[in-house]
Amino acid sequence: MGFPGTWMTESESVVYRVVPKCACSTIGQIMFFSDHGEFYDGDIHDADHGLHKWAHERSQPLINANVKTHGSYAFSCVRNPYTRILSSFFDKICGIQRNGKRYRGNLVPLLIQKYGIEVGDPESGFEFDQIKSFRRFLLFARDTIRWRRPMDPDIHWSAMSGHVSTFIVNGGRYDKIFWTEQFNDGMQEVLDAIETPQTVDLGAIPRFNESEGHGPKRAHPVEDYFDDMSMHLIYEIFKRDFDLFKYDFEDPSNKMPIGEIDLDEIHAKLGD
Repeated sequence: MGFPGTWMTESESVVYRVVPKCACSTIGQIMFFSDHGEFYDGDIHDADHGLHKWAHERSQPLINANVKTHGSYAFSCVRNPYTRILSSFFDKICGIQRNGKRYRGNLVPLLIQKYGIEVGDPESGFEFDQIKSFRRFLLFARDTIRWRRPMDPDIHWSAMSGHVSTFIVNGGRYDKIFWTEQFNDGMQEVLDAIETPQTVDLGAIPRFNESEGHGPKRAHPVEDYFDDMSMHLIYEIFKRDFDLFKYDFEDPSNKMPIGEIDLDEIHAKLGD
């Protein structure tokens, strides 16, 4: 299986396991800058040079050798499950993607037909009942994860623990997993622990939110989207994420972690 979703600087200063919808655009650009002294011109997910990625066959032997020997500092970044899946909904389901089309072609028409989801359109200003549609989307997300129908789970709403675990199961070990909600503190700790060809001033780094403007803005507070049924579905899908990454399941309005991440616990529980 190798190390899917793993990026590494060309200097091999650091290894990063991508978790979608968890600041990966900004992290990728920081890694690129730390080697080259400039940002990648475009969406870092599209970069085919300047950064090793497992998706590039030529990079796989280098990443594999590094991770298996723990040759570099390795890290990942996680996010509150409530805000992460809301972000996935507004970007991937409601939004127009970089290519000017809907995400995954016929996915949105399928959701409209089978789940009664509304997504609005740019010309009307994306006006629709966000709360009702999001709750129906949660049923779809649960179906993909529990029964793998009407499609396999998508990386943008499958559990973070699943992404994090592939790195461990295949022989990697993390030095740090930090929270998107405390991004500067966590990313600075990573930068302090490594040596990079170019100096990175984190305070001067812009935030690269590549999904910004693709779809509607969230019209309500986070907690308004989650009634008892929605919270039940969220717990069913993301129980392990709440437990391992120390987020507050009981209060969707609290996006901040409520405990410290225990890397030994994560390696033990996700290494099976």
